[in-house]
Amino acid sequence: MTRVWQCVTMLMVVYVCLWGLAEAIGGAKSRPRPQRRLPKKPKVNPIDETLPAQNIDIQQMGGPWYLVNAASKCNFLMKNGLKVEATVMTLTPPSFPDTALSVSTTTRLNHQCWEILQAYTITPTPGRLVLNGSRPLLNTDIVIGESDYSSYAVFYYQKQGQLTMKLYGRSKDTLSEAILDKFEDLAEKKGLGLAYVFAFPNYSHCESVDKDHVINCVPIC
Repeated sequence: MTRVWQCVTMLMVVYVCLWGLAEAIGGAKSRPRPQRRLPKKPKVNPIDETLPAQNIDIQQMGGPWYLVNAASKCNFLMKNGLKVEATVMTLTPPSFPDTALSVSTTTRLNHQCWEILQAYTITPTPGRLVLNGSRPLLNTDIVIGESDYSSYAVFYYQKQGQLTMKLYGRSKDTLSEAILDKFEDLAEKKGLGLAYVFAFPNYSHCESVDKDHVINCVPIC
């Protein structure tokens, strides 16, 4: 069975070191001094600078969330941003501590509805989650940045150094301009300006999915 779309594009970060050449003193040629490599700045993952919503209650995050906007530099969105489909994420909080948050995502691909099942590991830090990959390098770090539980939520996803932000609404209704502007401002601070913000339709959501089009993406997706 063909696997559903994934946004697995990497951003390569290149560090450039500058060297200086020794100059002649007093008009005489001098032996060039040994070139000194400038120390590299420690690499900081964008999501590490993102604080989760204070005292986030994962139980109140349960239920459907309709994808409104996504901000990302991933190739899939850059190439298909004008052809994205209505998407719904449904969260089922764990019944017992130290268990995973169940995630069901429904969307349409080639006019066919699909459901993708995932499990987000709950970390000791409230609002921080992990989608485990087939190996640690392929893990996706997730932060619930903001939510009022009843109208909107902002999620941050980072895989292999690439950051994606998503704005969800609690219903199909259009969110207020204030919340849309807030999301754009948050994305801008992460280097994701309006050119990287993509709107998702709030109509034609999948109402049901047959069992042949359900994919369990734990832990390989």
